[in-house]
Amino acid sequence: MAVKSSTKKRLMELGVKEELAHKLADDANMDTIKKMSAQDVATKLSLKMTDNELETIMDIIREQAASKRRRPTRRVEMKAELKALETNIPLGEMRFNVLNHEIVPLHELVPADEEMSELSPWDLVGTDIDGSPRLRIELLPKILITDPAIQAMKEALEQADDELRAGWLNNRVIRVTRRSPSAGLHVAYRLVVEGN
Repeated sequence: MAVKSSTKKRLMELGVKEELAHKLADDANMDTIKKMSAQDVATKLSLKMTDNELETIMDIIREQAASKRRRPTRRVEMKAELKALETNIPLGEMRFNVLNHEIVPLHELVPADEEMSELSPWDLVGTDIDGSPRLRIELLPKILITDPAIQAMKEALEQADDELRAGWLNNRVIRVTRRSPSAGLHVAYRLVVEGN
């Protein structure tokens, strides 16, 4: 004879007297009790079928059994509601933009005609075979085109200009400006690449 204390406690919380809850929880959990017939409960509690106490306990048990049955249906309804919401999520400004987060530094695309002048102080300008100046962008640290910040920036720029061709962002230079406790503002440059 082992009384399930959690079942006994639950029954008492639902309004069953302690001594009756003790008898009901003897070798039975809530699921077992919910499946018991009125005759089984009356026998276990030594009550007559006409007792008001038995009717009260059976009402509590039926209510618990009914609430258990209703719950999965509500879950299914909630899943359907969530699915409908997911398909109706508006895109554009309403979507989360990683660039607006406080810990993401400012990412800016350096205009193609300004890349040479902007990177010349870092000795990244070399000479080509024919002697013309060439930007040695291969020396820059890389950032993948799949980076969330780059993707957000790319989407914003493509919305503003419909005529951008596919792959337009590959091998372009990005200026990353961070706040620094020691330097105030720290500017770094990255080369956008499609793969390693």
